[in-house]
Amino acid sequence: MIEAFFEALWLPFLIGMASTWALECLLIPRPVAPWRRPLAATAVHLGVWTLAFAFELLLFRRPYFAVANVLAIQLLVVLVSNAKYQALREPFVFPDFEYFTDAIRHPRLYLPFVSIWAIVLPAIGYAGLCYAAFRLEPGLLEAPGGVGHYVFALFVLTAFGVILCAGGRLLRPDFDAQRDLVRFGLLASLVSYWRAEQKVPELSDHFGFPPSGGLVANPAPDLVSIQSESFFDARQTYPALRKDLLSEFDALRAEALVHGALTVPAWGANTVRSEFAFLAGQAQGTLGVHRFNPYRRLAAFTTPSFVRLLKAQGYRTVCIHPYHATFYRRNVVLPKLGFDEFIDIAAFGQEDRQGPYVGDKAVAEKVIAMLRRSDPRPLYVHVITMENHGPLHWEQVAPEEYRTVATQPLPDDCSDLIVYARHLRNADAMFSSITGYLREHDRAASLCVYGDHVPIMAEVYRTLGEPPGTTPYAIWHNRVAGRGGEQPAALECLASIWLRECYSA
Repeated sequence: MIEAFFEALWLPFLIGMASTWALECLLIPRPVAPWRRPLAATAVHLGVWTLAFAFELLLFRRPYFAVANVLAIQLLVVLVSNAKYQALREPFVFPDFEYFTDAIRHPRLYLPFVSIWAIVLPAIGYAGLCYAAFRLEPGLLEAPGGVGHYVFALFVLTAFGVILCAGGRLLRPDFDAQRDLVRFGLLASLVSYWRAEQKVPELSDHFGFPPSGGLVANPAPDLVSIQSESFFDARQTYPALRKDLLSEFDALRAEALVHGALTVPAWGANTVRSEFAFLAGQAQGTLGVHRFNPYRRLAAFTTPSFVRLLKAQGYRTVCIHPYHATFYRRNVVLPKLGFDEFIDIAAFGQEDRQGPYVGDKAVAEKVIAMLRRSDPRPLYVHVITMENHGPLHWEQVAPEEYRTVATQPLPDDCSDLIVYARHLRNADAMFSSITGYLREHDRAASLCVYGDHVPIMAEVYRTLGEPPGTTPYAIWHNRVAGRGGEQPAALECLASIWLRECYSA
């Protein structure tokens, strides 16, 4: 009797195990063959499959249906990973599981980058499979003595899976997501990143501020930093764009204390990587697995931040981000980084929108309103804009818009570039509005502007070529004539450069 029971299990178990290897062949980039991986990676793959199979058996008691459920989940991760790789040049990593719930709460930020057929066709197939399984496959408990055998099988499978997964302690990921996926495979790379995420590294303060134990300027200058969404100088890569598209930013650079190309830790998305690099002054290499989303766990602990240093010097510190406060848990993280106040989308109205998001014009007005305060304390305002956030291909382009941003026709599949240039011009107007106010401001003030990453424009990049991936920055002061110095920098060093330039000006 027990032999017959386990005969009903071993065939679907082996079929499912082989299928998990086969599904990995769909990944981009494709992992190496199982026999070319470290033994620990192969053991973890088998252990994860065994535990997942046991869990599905616990829920549904139908072996083939259990196999189908596990494979359906794996296929979903594979499809999401490929979509992410196509848009962001990075495969799926363990911290990305958080984005499944974000996609439900904020679908416009995620779903447009996944093909509708990649969702509909597997969903139809899965629905048919569920129907067939419950109509045709008998449950394990229906056989004589099935309850005891069923419990014993679950125990054996669980124990076997746990033992195999213990091999994850031997994996040494280097947190190059593409390389780790290729050499470990999908399941083992996810497990190795999960294990690494349980440890939070101690981070060092690299700011060297305040200078000489106190503020040099008295009164201290007001400070405004603008992390402009998807901001880069597209004119350098795409000469068809009008030269006056960023005329105000050109003027800002000409008057800047220093400006140049900025190396950023993100491509196309993952704004918090750039945000954390600027605020905490930490290079990617010091963060380990937390580089992929530092706000998941890292920033919840005591983390170096120049915002806290400014606050200790008497500054009032404010962050403005015209989106939902709970997104990336900024409502929890930003106070820990030293901000006294966080102004989110609730402070803006429908009339403030420019396209699907709050426009840069409204953000500039909010910054200027804060600078016109009666509070005698020096003010630091950090702005995280939203207007130029994708998906750009969901926005419409009127024929006359081409002439306002481009000097020659573009290929039909490059309308995203026109949409992007439209928002780029609005960002340029924002810079002009804030610097215009600061020129007449009644106290010294400094402005730091930078882009967090280049935008997602897959069709444009395929047709017209990719940008280098750097973004521009400029540091400007309203009381000091600019030297116009050009200096490349890494984003994690930008705040230190800004404070040094500001307090030595």
